[in-house]
Amino acid sequence: MGDVTRWTVNVAPETDIEVRTYLAQRGMKKGDLSRFIEESVKWRLLDLTLAEARAGFDDLSIDELDDLIEEAVASARKQ
Repeated sequence: MGDVTRWTVNVAPETDIEVRTYLAQRGMKKGDLSRFIEESVKWRLLDLTLAEARAGFDDLSIDELDDLIEEAVASARKQ
C-alpha cells in the first residue's frame, strides 16, 4: 500500500460486527478491513460526485438532454 495515513474512526458495535462477519465469511483477514474501508470510501465519493453532476442537469427536459448527449457523442466520434 506504500505510504498510508492512519485514521481513527468510531462506528456502532453492530456495524463493526456486520463488517467483520462479512469479511470473515469471505476468508478475509483483519488487515483486509483497511482495504475494505478504503474501497468503500472511494465508491461513496464517486456516488456523491455523480449525484452532484446529475443534479446539474435537473433543469433540462428529456429532449434537451438527448440533444446534448447526441452532440457530445458526435463530437467524440470526430476526434
